Amino acid sequence: MATSTLQASHRSMRSSLLSLIYPSKELFHRQRALSHLAVLAGFSSTAGDYIEEHLNLDDHLIQYKESIFFLRVSGDSMCGMSIFAGDLLAVDRAMSATHGCVVIAVVDGEFTVKQLINTASGQVLRAAHPSYPDILIHPEQNLSIWGVVQWSTHHKV
Repeated sequence: MATSTLQASHRSMRSSLLSLIYPSKELFHRQRALSHLAVLAGFSSTAGDYIEEHLNLDDHLIQYKESIFFLRVSGDSMCGMSIFAGDLLAVDRAMSATHGCVVIAVVDGEFTVKQLINTASGQVLRAAHPSYPDILIHPEQNLSIWGVVQWSTHHKV
């Protein structure tokens, strides 16, 4: 997979890095075994290796495979929405952003991941951490929504 690094910053002078990972066809054709048994969250089960079918996560997680890109998160500005450093984001470039979506935005050439808020006075990019102020988009600024975050996969549990 080809990887490039995109600098993301916001007005508080704090910055984080997003790594852009282009999907490979191999990723979309992998299938995993799906058990017909539910996993108990209490006591362990003696259930064995019962495979019901093969599971392709793309069929359940990705609507438009051609427009999905993966970004690795660095920084803590979105931890209040359970997006942490090291997480892998599935970003759909074909989806339209709506009020409340978590987006990859480009503000004056700088990439960032934030929640898009539409207000009477304009668009706001909101962090999910109290140390990061809202970014109010002014008319003279250049805002482009690069994609809409569909899924966040935590790096480690």
